[in-house]
Amino acid sequence: MLFCKVSQWMTRVMPLLVPMVCAKETATAATVNDHRVVIYYQTTNFNGSATEHVSLLPLISDKSSIPVTHVLIAAIHLTDDPGVHLNNYPPNNTLFDQVWSDAAQLQAAGVTVMGMLGGAAAGSYSRLDGDDADFEKYYAPLHDMIGTYNLQGLDLDVEETMSLDGIVRLIDRLKADFGDSFTISLAPVAAALTEGGGNLSGFSYFDLEKERGSSVSFYNAQFYYGWGDASSASDYESIVDDGFAAAKVVMGLVTNPANGGGFVDLDSEAPVLQELTAENPAFGGVAGWEYFNSLPGGESAPNEWATWMAQHVRSAAATSGQKKEISAREAVWRRVRKAGRRVRREAKRVYRDYIA
Repeated sequence: MLFCKVSQWMTRVMPLLVPMVCAKETATAATVNDHRVVIYYQTTNFNGSATEHVSLLPLISDKSSIPVTHVLIAAIHLTDDPGVHLNNYPPNNTLFDQVWSDAAQLQAAGVTVMGMLGGAAAGSYSRLDGDDADFEKYYAPLHDMIGTYNLQGLDLDVEETMSLDGIVRLIDRLKADFGDSFTISLAPVAAALTEGGGNLSGFSYFDLEKERGSSVSFYNAQFYYGWGDASSASDYESIVDDGFAAAKVVMGLVTNPANGGGFVDLDSEAPVLQELTAENPAFGGVAGWEYFNSLPGGESAPNEWATWMAQHVRSAAATSGQKKEISAREAVWRRVRKAGRRVRREAKRVYRDYIA
């Protein structure tokens, strides 16, 4: 990596050098076409053991074909100390030594390693949504953690009420502190990306996309727990029909029925991926919650989920060719569904105005 960077600098005097010395490294980077394969990595040790580490390294065992594009280390929580925890412990706890070692090796192989802030345990975003003094107090340890462990981005999983101004302030600050190359994603429930759909975050993702869409790389939409159905393409299509670019919408999937409701077996998911990629050549990809027991390999080979997804998305993209046009009947049906979502949105607005 260092040699390649030095050679890139030398292109000012020898412009033909970089393609020669960096070709091998470029070929090993985890790109998987333009489609993301995102892994959520929360269970870092099997059965709560301090020694049975869940290794990320099988994801990069074959340097010529790395299936994963992003690994999201979860879950970061801000506490009243003020301080920061990774799950139940400070990030410098020896329990995570191997986590940070694995993460550095994935980054060296071209995988983007990010943190995930929030999730089901509420409190982090309410702490960041206060006045400027409170924001600075709780943001400081988060900032330090990102820098200390060289996280390349942050996934904002807002599952509690937060204001639009609050999330914009956080996004702006992250970009100001870590630069334009710092990756910011969000993890709304899938319904929150449709008009009038359910939402756990408080603010509107439609408003956020208008105000800071240029700063958000992608949305890891949760198609599980009843917030979206991954067994067909229709819920994803509704998101695109309502205005979100397919390139920015990642279909979030449960990787094992033990990890939550809404699991779809891989054989059933394959035609869905085929359909989505055919109709949306810029399909944003897939995300898996979570890594340690992902099927088909389970705990003995959780990396197989990413390999399966990468192969199927790549295969779907290769066979679909140019964008597939939907039938006239399907187009009418989608317009009907879209009209229904708009009615739902207006009904909710009238109800909110009424009770206010």
